[in-house]
Amino acid sequence: MLSPKFKPWHLIPFALKYARLRLQRRPVLVNFEVTMRCNASCGGCDYWQTPASEKASELKSFADAARAFDPMMITFTGGEPTLRRDLEDIVAEVAKAVPYCYMSLLTHGGMLTLERAQALWDAGLAQFSISLDYLDERHDTVRGIPGLAAKILALAPQLSARGMAVRFNTVIRDDNLDDILPIVRHAHAVGAGVNLSVYTDMKNGSKDHLIRADQHARVQGLVDDLLAFKRAHRGVITNSDWYLQQLPRYLRNEMPEPCRSGETTIHIDPRGLVRRCPDFPADAHWTEYNGYTPIACNACYYACRGEAQAPLTLSRFQDLLA
Repeated sequence: MLSPKFKPWHLIPFALKYARLRLQRRPVLVNFEVTMRCNASCGGCDYWQTPASEKASELKSFADAARAFDPMMITFTGGEPTLRRDLEDIVAEVAKAVPYCYMSLLTHGGMLTLERAQALWDAGLAQFSISLDYLDERHDTVRGIPGLAAKILALAPQLSARGMAVRFNTVIRDDNLDDILPIVRHAHAVGAGVNLSVYTDMKNGSKDHLIRADQHARVQGLVDDLLAFKRAHRGVITNSDWYLQQLPRYLRNEMPEPCRSGETTIHIDPRGLVRRCPDFPADAHWTEYNGYTPIACNACYYACRGEAQAPLTLSRFQDLLA
């Protein structure tokens, strides 16, 4: 689903930029981790334990790094990026530094208001990706923020009504397999989209929500239903067909090709250090980046990994145009 900020003919300069970046072995996607601080308390992540003192070491601007890499896509993430009161300034500076770049924000949504979303949109964002794993209070419990699910469900249609692109960033877990299609259907009903990933214990070793072997058949059934929904309603599920089709294979440990993070995607942390994957140690400051080989890891199957490996098929272009 294209953001309302872009038209189908914008795919031509984007495609040319993609080809140039791949030929030059430069990252197509740069994730700016503008802070590691977070006010949620998710069990599968430890960012919320980052001390407040880390704020002093956060870069004031990411524009120079954006200009140097000139990627096709940028995601502002964290931690919780909306904790940065200067986030609008950061987004605006990056937008001016990089032409033909699709910029999104990954947030838990707890502090996102309609007014702040409008300010960030005006600064240059093209998409809001809001984490949502359940449609009820279970999401509040998982994130440690009372009333969070209700707030997100109320805000998403308001953003869509103003012409802003909204995606629910949903993690498939052992206890929400029956919730995935309802989330997708709700997104369709309110003019939003959904991007799916699979839970992993990579971040902090928590195995509480790993999908079990006895659930693999249910996952295959879910994948079949998701692909059918995609055929009927183009533009709601933003994952490629290929990514969805590989989910059961990953869960059965049958993924032969390792992750290519570090080749097509990089993460730049709040201090300006490059990490090929957010769950790996930093390699070097961005000013010293000269290209990496992939990390060759099979520990997760987040969408950032799977979509980087997905072939550029006709159906993938249809996803982009929908």
